[in-house]
Amino acid sequence: MLARMYPFIRMFYQAWKVRNAPKLGLFEPHHSRHICMPWDIDLWLELNNGRTLTIFDLGRVPMSIRNGTAKAAKDGGYGMAVAGASVRYRRRVTTFQTVDMVTSPIGFDDKFLYIEQSMWDQKGECCNHILLRGAVIKKRKMVPPKELLERLEPGIESPPLPEWVQNWIDADNTRPWPPVR
Repeated sequence: MLARMYPFIRMFYQAWKVRNAPKLGLFEPHHSRHICMPWDIDLWLELNNGRTLTIFDLGRVPMSIRNGTAKAAKDGGYGMAVAGASVRYRRRVTTFQTVDMVTSPIGFDDKFLYIEQSMWDQKGECCNHILLRGAVIKKRKMVPPKELLERLEPGIESPPLPEWVQNWIDADNTRPWPPVR
């Protein structure tokens, strides 16, 4: 039962590992290593697609510790929430397989932060990749990400978003909300 829960122990371990790591700039990548555990697999004996999303959390939280956004959020009363994601699954990750994860903030606009993450096998092949947008929350409402990031770098501007990211944003803006029932 405990193994099926959110991996709090793994999260605390990842956070503990980076406690003395060098600080990252806001748009620098964080690298981490993870192992696919038996409770992470599905009926096909590979990393479950939903658990993949959870393991990506294990890269984003330590990154936010290293680049200072976790402390700035805590000190300013902000929260973070995933507000959308696009995932590509390309290679199997099996039990006890080690993957290297790269977590990279891409930029932000007036509504969201954009982050990409990827998992790589020991042969150097990409197993999966996610583009996600994160919402910054204060007093239970979304606020512009710049409000939080200014606490770290006054006057900060986003790097230009890559064309493929902007294409995803534009395509998602055509999606009806709320969806039809």
